[in-house]
Amino acid sequence: MKNTVCTKVKRVLFFDSGVGGLSVYRDVKEANPTMEGYYLFDNECFPYGTKTESFLEQRVTALLKKATRQFGICAVVIACNTASTLVLPEVRAALDIPVVGVVPAIKPAARLSKKKIIGLMATPGTVHRQYTRNLIRNFAADCKIIGIPSPILASIAENRLLTGQIDEKSIEKVVKPILDMGESEKPDVIVLGCTHYPFVVDVLKKFLPEVTFIDSGKAIGRRVRQVLSELKEEKYLTAPTGAKAFFTGVLAHPEDRKRMVQEFGFESLQSFEL
Repeated sequence: MKNTVCTKVKRVLFFDSGVGGLSVYRDVKEANPTMEGYYLFDNECFPYGTKTESFLEQRVTALLKKATRQFGICAVVIACNTASTLVLPEVRAALDIPVVGVVPAIKPAARLSKKKIIGLMATPGTVHRQYTRNLIRNFAADCKIIGIPSPILASIAENRLLTGQIDEKSIEKVVKPILDMGESEKPDVIVLGCTHYPFVVDVLKKFLPEVTFIDSGKAIGRRVRQVLSELKEEKYLTAPTGAKAFFTGVLAHPEDRKRMVQEFGFESLQSFEL
């Protein structure tokens, strides 16, 4: 008798306001090659860093409730620091599947820093949010944290992914407060507290070559692997469709966006309506 091979997969939904979460997807897929990934980005409301907390709580929860039901998802990765530091409790309460958040890598940064001076580069909301302050109090109380808030860096990274062009002058302005510091005052580790930022880290290193930059991608890959290993019931498996990406609203350059997500292994890019 011929052995039958189970072709069902565990499908994970990655969510972000834009395409920065693709940096997380890349690391998670590397750690979980048999996982099937769906990617949903809230293009209609990008960027999240400028939105109110009450709006984001309602918006993200509603999007994820609908998407998880519609797509047969077994786990969610909120691949957005702004959303994760704000809505994780609400989303976890609303869904009956595991939800993994991406939050600033304060804990590993505190272990890594020799000077005990850490930079936190993120959207203004993430830098100042209570969730972030709690991370610092719990895991980096012995460190000096220098906030580097930027309302534009995510958009610069988004544009680079779309067009290949990079606004280095604007990035230099973002890091200028660090460049102007004396050597003893500068951080030796900077946390990339937005999932868009790994896509411009080469330029950041150009301006700050002595700094170690750290993000959460690899750690999230390990966490998702653990989560998927614990989902043993048949209900968490689904027939494979191939990796798919979805967007809300209207795309300004749909063909360019389609090519971009295809470079990350997604077979299609489709509209998603709330």
